Amino acid sequence: MNSLVRFLREEKCPACGHHVAVPFLDPSLQPLATVAWPLSADEAEAMQQLPLDFVRCVECGHVFNAAFEYTRVPYSRKPHRMFNKGINWSENIQTMGRKILRRFSNPPHAVEIGHGDGSFLMGLAKEMPGGKYTGFDPYGINFTEIENVQFRTSLFEAKIHLPEIRPDLIISRHVLEHLIDPLEFIQGLSFAAACIGIQPILYIEVPCIDRAVSAWRTVDFYYEHNSQFTSASFQKMLRRCGVETEEIGHIYDGEVIYGFARLGVCQKHIRNAKCSISFRNQVREAELRIQKQVDELYHCGKTICIWGGTGKSAAFINRYKLDAKRFPLVVDSDQDKAGTYVPGTGQLIRFRDYLIEHPVQILIIPPQWRAKDILREMEQIGIRAEQILIEHNGCLTDYRKEDHPYK
Repeated sequence: MNSLVRFLREEKCPACGHHVAVPFLDPSLQPLATVAWPLSADEAEAMQQLPLDFVRCVECGHVFNAAFEYTRVPYSRKPHRMFNKGINWSENIQTMGRKILRRFSNPPHAVEIGHGDGSFLMGLAKEMPGGKYTGFDPYGINFTEIENVQFRTSLFEAKIHLPEIRPDLIISRHVLEHLIDPLEFIQGLSFAAACIGIQPILYIEVPCIDRAVSAWRTVDFYYEHNSQFTSASFQKMLRRCGVETEEIGHIYDGEVIYGFARLGVCQKHIRNAKCSISFRNQVREAELRIQKQVDELYHCGKTICIWGGTGKSAAFINRYKLDAKRFPLVVDSDQDKAGTYVPGTGQLIRFRDYLIEHPVQILIIPPQWRAKDILREMEQIGIRAEQILIEHNGCLTDYRKEDHPYK
């Protein structure tokens, strides 16, 4: 078992976000397999060789090409459209289309992300003609004679198109395996849905490599399929997306895995987001208040010192614009920092004992949690100041006279 550690790879899993993987196949070079379509033997032989470096996540078992770069796949010149005319495959498509629509008592407004040749979406429209059906694919077909079907040759952007369309159903078939970060993609869909208060059903479908792994099959692993889902990694991805998984199954003799999930159900994400925005807004107001206080301090005519020149103190000095011209005096408890300068503003950092012979009237202590220790330091070595200021609740607060949790 100890020998396994030498195989450790620090790679982020596209399905679950775990950061430890191990080699799955030896690295190799191969040309594009599905979107190249060379028109001559010479063109075929001259094709660029791209790196395959398939690794496997030790958390969920997902297999992915760590050397993949999306920009090296020329979808704009050679769109990748699935061959949907095989007899068994066509039957699977029809079966899944009906299975999807059975979840709706009324015709849905459906969105397909990556509609390709449009056949799946048009099939749904014919099966349940009262609905609306919108496809997004920058390289897909852009015209149909079916009145309630619209194809847009653009990428689907959750924060733009979900509020615009407010769909009941979102479909993504054989798209996730091409993405750099499918986990991010679904998490974004779910959060955007929660933000606008809708809970559409998401239907996703991807190739499944369970049989490939058990049978040592290698033909599945080529450049365009960056992500290779196992049943375990597919389920793990959904569990990490803030969705309510309703059904997971396999079709086409286990070669494809599908899932139904309800988006927009994770209120924890909304609470955290609201808390974050509230904090940002409060800080914006606080910055104006504190900068006004800083200006008043400069004009009050008293001698002022800032205690601390790096870390939190440097962050405070830069955020509230305590420049070296107006606030030149900075001291620090750490003698090793003496003689260096405050990052960004350039004040010379002096050792704290400088204040014994050069007393000041006002002392600003940016790291509130250290204020009690600093005051004890000052008492021990005989440093005094008329007023000690810390940042609290969005303003500069008198440490001795006002209420705060740092005493």
